[in-house]
Amino acid sequence: MFKLSRMLPLTSTSRHRLLEVLSSRKVEVGDRLSHSAGISTVTNNYAAKGYASDRIFAPYTVYKGKAAFSLIPCLPTFTKLNSGTVVVDRRGSIMMTFMHSIGERKYDWEKRQRFALSATEVGSLITMGAQDSCDFFHDPSMLSSNAGQVRKSLSIKPHANGYFVSLTVVDNLLNTNDYFSVPVTTAEFAVMKTACSFALPHIMGWDQITNQQSRGIDDLQVKGDPKVSDLEWEK
Repeated sequence: MFKLSRMLPLTSTSRHRLLEVLSSRKVEVGDRLSHSAGISTVTNNYAAKGYASDRIFAPYTVYKGKAAFSLIPCLPTFTKLNSGTVVVDRRGSIMMTFMHSIGERKYDWEKRQRFALSATEVGSLITMGAQDSCDFFHDPSMLSSNAGQVRKSLSIKPHANGYFVSLTVVDNLLNTNDYFSVPVTTAEFAVMKTACSFALPHIMGWDQITNQQSRGIDDLQVKGDPKVSDLEWEK
């Protein structure tokens, strides 16, 4: 155990609709949609089908009967020191967003809960074997007198021909206890691991190190879209 504190093809219409409802803060799954896949990044001067956009929103989402969750990489932000050196200002993460089912093929985006996987936690997920389990614990006030008032625990455990991915959020300040559990197939978990492996150097900012010689430090843009990289503890 690591411890740290039937795919259906999407049509272009289904994918476009999914992005629309996600951006409007509501999730409703189309008749044929089992899950959607993607990887997110932020880029400049991107054009598709004649439309220019500064953002690409492409989560990998697993929808099941009682709940759903999505993963999307949140890139780090950078700041330039007086010396001219560019350093990481805010570290990146893989943001997991969990939603309860509120009807047939509908999920409650308003009452979502987030869990931000750090680079090390991503490493634990990537290295999981078929019989391994993994638990992560987050507390925003761990080093203060309010420690334990709000805490989150993410659990990934093997089950049958796949895994259960579960999130528990206990908020003693609001007297709430939220629980999500989503069964994940072996194929879905393989996609998660591969996508996280691809995204890992990007959330660490290492892709900027390899790119800086060709683009120059002055061309480095602040990475991170506030629409997708909200802090884990914000609503």
